[in-house]
Amino acid sequence: MFKKFQSLLSENFLFLKDKKLLLATSGGIDSMVMVDLFHKLHYKIAIAHCNFQLRNAESFEDEKFVVDYAHKHNIPIYTTKFDTQAFANDYKLSIQLAARELRYHWFDELLEDENYDYILTAHHTDDNLETFLINLSRGTGLEGLTGIPEQNDQVIRPLLHFSRIEIEAYAQDNKIEWREDSSNASDKYLRNKIRHDLVPLFKALNPNFLSSFQKTQSYLQESKVMADDAAIMVYQQVASEHEEEIHFDLKKLKQLANYTSYLYQWLRVFGFTAWDDIYALTDGQSGKQVFSPEYRLLKNRHFLIVAPIVDEEETTEFTIEKNQNEVNFPLKLSFCKVADIGNISNSVIFVDEEKLQFPLTLRKWRTGDFFQPIGMQGQSKKLSKFFKDEKLSLIEKENTWLLCTDDKIVWVVGFRQDERFKAAHNTKKILKIAVTL
Repeated sequence: MFKKFQSLLSENFLFLKDKKLLLATSGGIDSMVMVDLFHKLHYKIAIAHCNFQLRNAESFEDEKFVVDYAHKHNIPIYTTKFDTQAFANDYKLSIQLAARELRYHWFDELLEDENYDYILTAHHTDDNLETFLINLSRGTGLEGLTGIPEQNDQVIRPLLHFSRIEIEAYAQDNKIEWREDSSNASDKYLRNKIRHDLVPLFKALNPNFLSSFQKTQSYLQESKVMADDAAIMVYQQVASEHEEEIHFDLKKLKQLANYTSYLYQWLRVFGFTAWDDIYALTDGQSGKQVFSPEYRLLKNRHFLIVAPIVDEEETTEFTIEKNQNEVNFPLKLSFCKVADIGNISNSVIFVDEEKLQFPLTLRKWRTGDFFQPIGMQGQSKKLSKFFKDEKLSLIEKENTWLLCTDDKIVWVVGFRQDERFKAAHNTKKILKIAVTL
C-alpha cells in the first residue's frame, strides 16, 4: 500500500508536497493509517481532532489517544469539543449531519486562522460504496451516484482508491495502533446496516465487487461530465439572466424531450427539492410559486423565474424632506428645480412642486392603491390593473416603488407619472425627479 500511495500522490496530488496539510483524525484505523503515511513521507502535517461527546468516557479516551500520538511523533495538533446532541436538537438535524456541519465549520476556521492549505480526510473505497448505496436507497440524481469526490475545494480524500482490507493490512504490517469506535458495531444507523448486512452479500456474489464498483463509478462520473456540458449548452439557449434573476423561456424549454432533467440540473444548485411541484409549475397558473430556503421559482406567463427571497425591511416607508437633493436608499433618486419641462420618460418626470405636500414618501404598493396615469384626464386606475396591463411579474411588482405625497401616488417609479401632479407650461415651481444609476 505504501508504494501505491506514493504513486497516487505523484499522479493525482503532486501539488500537496510543499503545502501545509491538516489531517482530520478521529483515532480510528483509517485516519491513523493516513497520518502514518504522510508522516513517513515527511509532509508538512498537523492533526485536527473533534470530540463530539457522544460516547461518554470513550470520546475523551479517543481524544487522549490522538493527543498522545501527536506529541509522541512531534506532530502539531488541534482539538475541539462539541455538544453535538444539543446542536442536533436545536437545528433539528440527525446526529450524523450535525457532526458533519460542526466539524467542517471548524475545519474551515482552522484553515483560515492557522494558514493551512488543505484539510485531508480518510474516506476510502468502502465508504464511497456505502454512500452510493445510501443515496441509491433514498432516491437520487446522477450526482448522488458519482460518490464522494476525491477533491472538493480545500477538502482532499487521498485514500479513496484504497479498500478497508488494504488499510487493515497496512495497519497490521506496520503495527499501527488505533481506537475502535463502539458505535460502528451498532445497526442503529443506516450506514452500519449497509456495511454489516448488504455489502458482504455483494462481495460474496462477486469477490471483485469493489473493483467493479470503482469502474462503474468512473463511467458514471464521465456521464455526469457529459450531462453537465449539455446542461450548459441548453441553458444558453433557454435562459436569460437579469441582475439577480434567471428567466427560463417555457416555450423553448418544453420543446426539449427531457426538459425536467434540465430543470433539475439547473435548479438543484439553488436548494430546490420539491421537484413534483416544480415540474407541475411548467403548466401551472401564472403567479404560482415554489420555494427553497433562499430562492423562489415563479411562473410568470411564458417564463419560469428564479429569484432570491428578499427579507422585508422593518421600515417599508421612507421619507424625503423638502429641498433634499438626492436619495440613495432604497433606490437612487435625484431632485432639482428647473426652469423648463424637459423630456419625460420612465426614469424622469417633471412635477408641480406647489402640489406636493412634504415630506414625500417612498413605499411599496398595497392592495387598493390607485392613481391617475399621465394622459388620462379625470380617470383613475387601480395599480393592480396597471401592473397587469404592463405584464409585470409578481417579483417585478414587489420590487416597484411608489413616490407619494399625502399617500397619493405621484409616480410609479420607473413606469408612469400621475396626471394630477404633472408640471404644466404655466407651472411656477417645476421639480425634476429622476432615477439615477
